[in-house]
Amino acid sequence: MKLKKGDEVIITAGKDKGKKGKIEKTYPKNDVVLLPGLNIFKRHLKKRDEKNPGGIISFPRGIPVGNVALICPKCGKQTRIGYKIDKNKKSRICRKCHSII
Repeated sequence: MKLKKGDEVIITAGKDKGKKGKIEKTYPKNDVVLLPGLNIFKRHLKKRDEKNPGGIISFPRGIPVGNVALICPKCGKQTRIGYKIDKNKKSRICRKCHSII
């Protein structure tokens, strides 16, 4: 997975298309990222006891990595990620402006 926690991304597909956010958590096994406040779903919960009253709760769900694109911190454009290897050091680069991310 080329995206990391803290990267600013834009959603390219789905109900929140065009919205921007920072990655809160990544799930590399499932190729999913979690963006707080985006991709919100509602769930109906049954009452369990006094501590858990139940009702309708809202929670964010993960978004597949294929439905988000990185926003380059330097040029501010939606871009893909490339890699550059210099003296045994691998760094991520912007495919549009070729700056190090």
